[in-house]
Amino acid sequence: MLNRIIIMGRLARDPELRHTQSGTPVASFRLAVDRDVRDKSTGERITDWIDVVAWRGTAEFVSKYFAKGRMAVVEGRLQMRDWTDKEGNRRTSAEVVADNIYFGDSRRDGDSDRGSYGNNSYGNNSYGGGNRSGGDYNRAPAPDYGIPSGDDQFSELADDDGELPF
Repeated sequence: MLNRIIIMGRLARDPELRHTQSGTPVASFRLAVDRDVRDKSTGERITDWIDVVAWRGTAEFVSKYFAKGRMAVVEGRLQMRDWTDKEGNRRTSAEVVADNIYFGDSRRDGDSDRGSYGNNSYGNNSYGGGNRSGGDYNRAPAPDYGIPSGDDQFSELADDDGELPF
């Protein structure tokens, strides 16, 4: 059966990182996801509040680099969970179990280290998240294509023969 979901929204609160009894990291947070349609009576966008759970390396990644208000793209599966409340009533809740979490916006000026992801936030040019094994991906250095830097990047083309190059 197919059970895949991709959602994009802003974190309603900071991710909460916990560990199971066996030491496995698990993070939970809530995304505010706007619908494409507006409420007919008020004209405002309708927002869905969706619970998300991330495990292992993805949990550590989201708890380290995301904070309340940051935009996130979550890819995973929808899971229904049955539970009993304090009054003994049976309840059902839906949550997304995240396989991959991506940044949905760019770093803003004035962001603290937590919730931002510039070069200084990663340290050693490595980053996590989106990997099921929990390891880090290493970024390769940018290739040098021999393009000069500064004002001399562009030069005038000679147009003495009158023919276009294509």
